[in-house]
Amino acid sequence: MSQQSPNSIEESARPERCLSFTVRGPWGHFRRIEGNIVKQTYRVIPRTTVAGLIAAILGIERDGYYDHFARDSSHIAIEPVARLRTMKLPMNTLSTASSDLSSLNPRGKISIKLPNPSKPRQQHNYEVLVDPAYRIDIALDDEKTYRRLRNRLDRGESYYTPSLGLSEHLASIEFHGEFDVTRSDSSKPVEIDSTVPGAVDSIQPQPGQRYQLERTPAYMTRDDSGRTTTGFVSYAYNPDAGPLTVDDVEPSRVDGRAVVFT
Repeated sequence: MSQQSPNSIEESARPERCLSFTVRGPWGHFRRIEGNIVKQTYRVIPRTTVAGLIAAILGIERDGYYDHFARDSSHIAIEPVARLRTMKLPMNTLSTASSDLSSLNPRGKISIKLPNPSKPRQQHNYEVLVDPAYRIDIALDDEKTYRRLRNRLDRGESYYTPSLGLSEHLASIEFHGEFDVTRSDSSKPVEIDSTVPGAVDSIQPQPGQRYQLERTPAYMTRDDSGRTTTGFVSYAYNPDAGPLTVDDVEPSRVDGRAVVFT
């Protein structure tokens, strides 16, 4: 993926208006792509996971929403609003490999496969987020889908139960409303509330203000081989859910906050 300056990222990704909501839950797990004995989690909810969460609210099928959240048709800003804390939990799991599934066919017509409960459990250590919460600002170029999402959020409805990564990590959603997106002054260092993509060299460290970096999946598609990640984004973020002081970045203003869209 080609590298862009922070300004060019934001200039190409500023919508006129957006929807804003907070998703939170007692637990969260966003599996890192890197393999490890400990199943590690991203700290910031990945853009691809936000897309899946919104698709669940709308009731879009598993592989039917990627075009709505492509680079040129969607705009998303992510702000941690709770301190990002993790802990490790051991979990007992059953294998879902085909050889370990048993068929259930009670009526002789439709057969389904389930994990065989007689098989030995496998224990894995999961790194999980504790009480994670993120404010999401979202705009979609498809006006029909955007209106459907606004109506769902406004009524507090979701087609599928929202979760933070794993399906058992149930989440609640608080809708803040629809807001105009305006340009923010960037003539001097500015405090940005959201994560900041591609701005590592522009961060101005302040006393008591921590920042960390994370590279996460951002865009996906589906081909004959299955789901494929087509792009990543590198975020700077404050793990204490505070702002970051950044220079040479032109953020947007949403509901009195400074955010950067991707």
